[in-house]
Amino acid sequence: MTVLKRYVLRLFISLKYITANVVDRNNGRIVVTASTVEHSLKSTLECGRSCNAKAAAVVGDVLAMRLKVEGLEHGQGRGIHVDVNKEVEKKGFKNRTKIWAIVNSLKNNGVKLILDDDDNHGTSRPYR
Repeated sequence: MTVLKRYVLRLFISLKYITANVVDRNNGRIVVTASTVEHSLKSTLECGRSCNAKAAAVVGDVLAMRLKVEGLEHGQGRGIHVDVNKEVEKKGFKNRTKIWAIVNSLKNNGVKLILDDDDNHGTSRPYR
């Protein structure tokens, strides 16, 4: 059985780290990931005790590059689904700038994103 929303963006945000994963829902595996935990990113950022929206944008840039390397920047024609409202609700209102920084960074690097709205009864719309 195939899932309509095959590729989904999942975000994990703590005070010190930001991680973004693209998950293939057909087999439940992470296909691409980027995080401020990685040594290559950590050494270029000045997060200190906390990561900011600038660090989130860098995570989005790295994730976009890795998606392009894997050939998944368009999600095999279906796009990468992200529910921003759900992510803001789960991560807290104060992290919304980090969430939008990742989403905008992906969009600016040519990744096809589909924004899902739970408010509109599960409708999806492309993010341009």
